[in-house]
Amino acid sequence: MKSLLVIQGHPDPIGNHFCHALAESFTKGAKTAGHQVKSIDIAKLDFALLHSQDEFENTVPPQDILEAQKLIKEAEHIALFFPLWLGTMPAIVKGFFEQTFRPGFAMDMSKPKKMPKRLLLGKSAHLFVTMGMPAIMYKRYFGAHGMKNLELNILKFAGVKPVEFSYIGMVQKEDSKKHIKWLKKAESYGQAGG
Repeated sequence: MKSLLVIQGHPDPIGNHFCHALAESFTKGAKTAGHQVKSIDIAKLDFALLHSQDEFENTVPPQDILEAQKLIKEAEHIALFFPLWLGTMPAIVKGFFEQTFRPGFAMDMSKPKKMPKRLLLGKSAHLFVTMGMPAIMYKRYFGAHGMKNLELNILKFAGVKPVEFSYIGMVQKEDSKKHIKWLKKAESYGQAGG
C-alpha cells in the first residue's frame, strides 16, 4: 500500500472538466487497490502570488499552503492533473508551486556556496496534461518545453523522481472511445500506485 496525493490543477473550481474525470478515475483505481489517497484542489485554495524573493524566502506561507506542504511531505507519489495553457501549466499551478516549494520545504539553501540539498527525495510523480492540440505535436514540434521546466527546475530540483508524463491531446473533440480509454489508463495508474 502506498500513500498517494492527487493534485487537481485545473483553474476552474467548479469542475466538470476532463482533468477532473481523470483524477477521479485515478483515485478510484488507487482506492480499489488499497492505497491511501489524499487530495488537493489548487483552485479552491486561498493563496496569493509571491511578489519578491524576500516573500519567497522569509515569509510564512498561507494556511492552505502549509496544509498542502504537509500532504506533499506525507505522500510517496504525487499525481498532478492540469490543462495545457499557452504551452505550459496554468498560472495558478505555477503560483502554487512557488508558494509550496519554498526553501526549507523543498530544498535546504542554508549553505549558499553549495548546491541546495533536495528535501523531497523518495517521492515520485506522474503528471497528466490535457490539451486541445494533438499530443504528438506538443511533444515533437513544440518540444514540451513547459513541462521540462516543471520536471527539471521544480520537481527534480526538490528531489522528486522519477517524473512521468501522460499527454492527452484533442480533449475537446467528442470522442468518447478515446476519453474512456484515457479514464481506464488513469484508473490503472491509480491501481498501480502511480
